[in-house]
Amino acid sequence: MAAGTIRYWAAAKAAAGTAEEPYAAETLAEALDAVRSAHPGELTRVLQRCSFLVDEQPVGTRSHDGVRLTEGGTVEVLPPFAGG
Repeated sequence: MAAGTIRYWAAAKAAAGTAEEPYAAETLAEALDAVRSAHPGELTRVLQRCSFLVDEQPVGTRSHDGVRLTEGGTVEVLPPFAGG
């Protein structure tokens, strides 16, 4: 199991109530499942509209089950930005 940091931006940060928190997961899907369990409610809804960067690489349309996380890695949670 890899350990790293999830960073929340904009609406995701507001919904999570924190700018970042640790993850302990093998895949992006596992990490996001843990986030949904820890932050039920608004963050779960916000995540449906977010895009993700894993170690600075866009996830795009790849299945979150197939996106492996790395030890010491970073997941950026990016909601849509107004005007962006």
